[in-house]
Amino acid sequence: METTRQNKISRLIQKDLSEIFQHLSREHFKNSMITVTGVRVSPDLSIAKVAVSIFATHDKNEILPLIKAKKNEIRFDLAHKLGKQLRVVPNLEFFLDDSLDYIENIENLLK
Repeated sequence: METTRQNKISRLIQKDLSEIFQHLSREHFKNSMITVTGVRVSPDLSIAKVAVSIFATHDKNEILPLIKAKKNEIRFDLAHKLGKQLRVVPNLEFFLDDSLDYIENIENLLK
């Protein structure tokens, strides 16, 4: 069960990461559309698990390693946005969220 503070920080990180990905996607991620679908923060606020969904690309598994390679740069940009609200910016762990692909697959099967 997440605390109120964890929920607030998760929403704040999700909003700011979505803005960061919007700016970085043109030059670093081959113009693919990256959306942050969810963020879960550990109870000690040291780790943030970020679920991303990737669109407008042929190979989604090609973009995720690029995101993980830029993890420190993304965390640095996030620290500049959250500087006044958080003392320590959590370490980021990125995961591919394929729930939308699963939903699309089910809809295609039902047709």
